[in-house]
Amino acid sequence: MANSLREIMTTDVETVTLLDNVYEVACKMRDHNVGVIPVVDENQHCIGVITDRDIVVRGLAEKREGSAKVEQVMSTELITCSPDTSIDEAAKKMAKEQIRRVPVVENGRLVGIVAMADLATHSRYVNEAGYALSEISEPTGQHSQGVQ
Repeated sequence: MANSLREIMTTDVETVTLLDNVYEVACKMRDHNVGVIPVVDENQHCIGVITDRDIVVRGLAEKREGSAKVEQVMSTELITCSPDTSIDEAAKKMAKEQIRRVPVVENGRLVGIVAMADLATHSRYVNEAGYALSEISEPTGQHSQGVQ
């Protein structure tokens, strides 16, 4: 059974840089069927992420062009784990931070990414994935999708 993220993380991760444009990122997300892409510097240090939500909220909703740079819309409050983080610890962190995906970094460099689905596909960790997902899905009162 897998115990650490090193054993379950995805290592072939698409990345973008600060100077890539939002249109290219959206196409990359579509082509690779992902909702988040880590942002790296020239040394592969993970400096943020850009999500499909970032593109909508900080891009389209603020009337930015598709040529807007990643640095204008990315999320910089970066939550990461190391490859040696236990799966249980990662699930708890994902639940606490209410995130579904976590970049995995070693010495600041991106080495992989772990998604909620990665936890769920390892049967021993279905409970951890379920707990994390239930915490992520818990309404906070800050966002409402109801029609008034």
